[in-house]
Amino acid sequence: MTFKAEADSGVADRDEWSYAPAVGVGPLRFGMTVDEVVEAFQVFGQTKVSDCPRVHAIFSPTWKIEVHRRGVAPSLPAVTAYVSQAAGLFCIAADAVHGPQVGHDGIPL
Repeated sequence: MTFKAEADSGVADRDEWSYAPAVGVGPLRFGMTVDEVVEAFQVFGQTKVSDCPRVHAIFSPTWKIEVHRRGVAPSLPAVTAYVSQAAGLFCIAADAVHGPQVGHDGIPL
C-alpha cells in the first residue's frame, strides 16, 4: 500500500484543527444547528447539505453536510458533518488527505 506525501496530494495548505472530547473539532461544536455548521464552513470551502433518509419514523430528521476546499480540483469532501434536528451536530469526519490536520493535546490524529 502506498501513501501520498502531503505535497503530492495537492493539499499544501492544510488548516490545523484541535479536537476537544465532548466539545467539538476546530470551529465545529457538538449540538450546532445546520445553519451554524454551514456558517462555520463558509471560511473553509463550498458546502453541500443533503437529507439523510429516515429508515424509522422514530428518528428525527438528519442532514449530511459536506465541505470541499476552495481552489482544489474536484475531490472527496474535506470534512463531512451530520446534524440531527433533535441533537444538533453529532458527528464530524475530517478526510485525512483533503481535510484539516486534526490534533489533540499536540498529537496529530
